[in-house]
Amino acid sequence: MKNLIIIITLTLFPMFSYSQNKPQKNEDEAVMKPEKNDDGEWELTVIDTQYDYFLNAIAQPISQYSESYLKNRNTFLVTEWNSYFTSGRYRNIIESSIQYDPTEKYGIKFEYRLYQVFAYVQWKYGLKMSGLGARDATRF
Repeated sequence: MKNLIIIITLTLFPMFSYSQNKPQKNEDEAVMKPEKNDDGEWELTVIDTQYDYFLNAIAQPISQYSESYLKNRNTFLVTEWNSYFTSGRYRNIIESSIQYDPTEKYGIKFEYRLYQVFAYVQWKYGLKMSGLGARDATRF
């Protein structure tokens, strides 16, 4: 009888612990999607308060980039970012994937702000993004 109780306990214990530890993931919350504002321009909202400081004091000015350069880099960087997200690497930094369509014309302001998000993550958290340009990757 004692052995039967031990066997039942050992059999049921993994089932209970599995059902309690299974994380529930809401796909809608885990994706950043670009959206148009009231003026019809694409908008990117970054909640971190230091991001605006980074844009104004540390980041290269927008005049240093062309839209095609930023689009090319962002395409690569978004792919790298999303691969980190799906693999679970850097979970404390990368909390969502980014939905980005390289065929969409977002405009230079959006492309610049998105590119600077990746530069900001490298500056603040030390996460090396291999798609950053040489002048942006070595400045920090």
